[in-house]
Amino acid sequence: MRPPTPLPFLPLLLLLLLLPSPPAAAAGGADGWEAIGAAAAAGGGRRRVASPEGQEAAAAGVLRRLLPSHARSFRFQIVSKGGVCGGSSCFRISNADGSRRNGAEILYASTALPIQGTTAVELASGLHWYLKYWCGAHISWDKTGGAQLASVPLPGSLPQVKGTGVKIERPVPWNYYQNVVTSSYSFVWWDWKRWEKEIDWMALQGINLPLAFTGQEAIWQKSFNVTDRDLDDFFGGPAFLAWARMGNLHGWGGPLSQNWLDQQLTLQNKILSRMIELGMVPVLPSFSGNVPNTVDGDPRWCCTYLLDPSDALFIDVGQAFIRQQMKEYGDITNIYNCDTFNENTPPTNEPAYISSLGSAIYEAMSRGNKDAVWLMQGWLFYSDAAFWKEPQMKALLHSVPTGKMIVLDLFADVKPIWQMSSQFYGVPYIWCMLHNFGGNIEMYGILDSIASGPIDARTSHNSTMVGVGMCMEGIEHNPVVYELMSEMAFRSQKVEVEDWLKIYSYRRYGQSNVEVEKAWGILYHTIYNCTDGIADHNKDYIVEFPDISPNSFSSDVSKRKAISEVKKHRRFVLSEVSASLPHPHLWYSTKEAIKALELFLNAGNDLSKSLTYRYDLVDLTRQSLSKLANEVYLDAMNAYRKKDSNGLNFYTKKFLELIVDIDTLLASDDNFLLGPWLEDAKSLARTENERKQYEWNARTQVTMWYDNTKTEQSKLHDYANKFWSGLLKSYYLPRASKYFSRLTKGLQENQSFQLEEWRKDWIAYSNEWQSGKELYAVKATGDALAISSSLFKKYFS
Repeated sequence: MRPPTPLPFLPLLLLLLLLPSPPAAAAGGADGWEAIGAAAAAGGGRRRVASPEGQEAAAAGVLRRLLPSHARSFRFQIVSKGGVCGGSSCFRISNADGSRRNGAEILYASTALPIQGTTAVELASGLHWYLKYWCGAHISWDKTGGAQLASVPLPGSLPQVKGTGVKIERPVPWNYYQNVVTSSYSFVWWDWKRWEKEIDWMALQGINLPLAFTGQEAIWQKSFNVTDRDLDDFFGGPAFLAWARMGNLHGWGGPLSQNWLDQQLTLQNKILSRMIELGMVPVLPSFSGNVPNTVDGDPRWCCTYLLDPSDALFIDVGQAFIRQQMKEYGDITNIYNCDTFNENTPPTNEPAYISSLGSAIYEAMSRGNKDAVWLMQGWLFYSDAAFWKEPQMKALLHSVPTGKMIVLDLFADVKPIWQMSSQFYGVPYIWCMLHNFGGNIEMYGILDSIASGPIDARTSHNSTMVGVGMCMEGIEHNPVVYELMSEMAFRSQKVEVEDWLKIYSYRRYGQSNVEVEKAWGILYHTIYNCTDGIADHNKDYIVEFPDISPNSFSSDVSKRKAISEVKKHRRFVLSEVSASLPHPHLWYSTKEAIKALELFLNAGNDLSKSLTYRYDLVDLTRQSLSKLANEVYLDAMNAYRKKDSNGLNFYTKKFLELIVDIDTLLASDDNFLLGPWLEDAKSLARTENERKQYEWNARTQVTMWYDNTKTEQSKLHDYANKFWSGLLKSYYLPRASKYFSRLTKGLQENQSFQLEEWRKDWIAYSNEWQSGKELYAVKATGDALAISSSLFKKYFS
């Protein structure tokens, strides 16, 4: 392993990046987070916490799995908050006493205490900080390129920390992770091997408050006094459990086998044990009021029922569920999640009812665990803003004792609620980045918001902010966004993003490259600078094909420009075509993004062996081609309206060719394949029936699910769309082909487009595909750099 190339501009940027200022005290915010911190962290001495020795061993385990060659190059020590850390949570990196004469390494030696921290999470965070800013390393999810560790010097040559070392304090106590639907969009088919990697990643990113939802159906099975048959109609299938838990649907994709229930409970025990070893505080589920219900076995009256908060059964069921979890896992947490009206609307807007429901939810929690703290996603305040006005919000937020609720400001990166609710009316909250919907694959982000939003919230007047969090619906995309957001858990000042990206680029690819550094400068001001207030949800025409007749298009389609700038909203959008045509979100100049792609390609000779580079190159090429396909689709519609058969044929061929070419591109990288998603699902099955069910669940979730008929697509079609090789050729391509074939035939025969007939054809194909068994590649084929270069010349030169 070669020594790392010295980081350019190191003196200035290390000074900016590594010397944190003391956390600014939030005016009026101390009472809120101190009450929460005391209740959650201590629990009156009842909550089970790993010993200091156990946490040190857990941190060493993270290092051993990440960088086994350096397993003895670091030593970890748990310290009290009142000592080195001055009353806060922190980590401290220093030098081994015996290494200074040789100028180098943090050695494993009895005379040195090189990485200290208040929990194992802080120790792992300190290790990560050192690897990033002294060794130029980078760690991301395997499916976004993985870890770049080639720049880490050999044992014996690690760089020395200057002076007495560096201490990094958390400005707020909590770093939260997950959304209640991440468990379905991303985690559903994971085994322990994959979960172990994720928990290691959490620890390295400083996450100390993770949601832990796995296996809860087995707990409900033991808590409910109903038959297994009733539960079969209540629980959803594996890929749809998130929505079954919220009462949005029941039974869809199920039933759950006893094998699944037992398997997931075993997995949850492993997950929780590792979280506890690392000093994390897992957030467990609680009772929202949704229960299985049936009247005389009549399916019309089955199956999700919301108990009235005045019903004594509400407290009994909620208490039983909390106690059953404690019996199964031990007394491991005091923080519980509950989102009664997540994507549902309360039966009445009367504040008295909302308050009584909130009181019942918390009463059930506290009866099961007297130190319980309710953690609530603030999504309901966004998803049904017309309902949740000040009286309703106050009624819910103030329905529990002071200091016994934490609210996740779930969408603060785009629409912060703390600003319009007087700091959630005094209730402690966590500033969260939502960022992703449905696990869609699209390059997108608001880096400036991430770099400043948490600081603005924490230092605002009367702030009750107690943490930062990442609440994406799906993971394993946009690594730059999650790297920066994770760092905000340890930053007390705003980050200069342009400077930060220069170091990020160096670390991600393991060396300096002027071309790719310029490319990231462009990406920062385009793709990662979405300032229009519109949430990311990929609606590109390839993956979310318009379900409308071209006959309904406005005549303005013939007059449109390819892209028009709307300065009022500081955004770029596709021109208006018709009120009913869905518009892919386009917030940046595609010409500028294509310049960034060209710079990426120019860097290929130097960086082609880097997995992180290849992932980013494929992703940027894919995005550029997809945005081009949106224009080609509109050109085809314009030709159809003009009754231009030659034009329609030309643009049809180009659109379909783009799908095939993007599929070929995606096939060149292991991280953009449909096959692993399906094979992971089947690998959990123990019977042939389970294998069929799990594969159907996996295929259906990423395509069209829940309420389709023979002539009407589901409202949830393409919500979880994916740019995966295999899915494009076998699913998106036939859909577009069937549509354009009918357009062509209609022009040839001078007949109007038969939308319902196309829907029948397409929906039947979709249902057939969802029940299919064909195999898809699980390993990449082709040279990503060569394919990207070829496609750039074909479409953009």
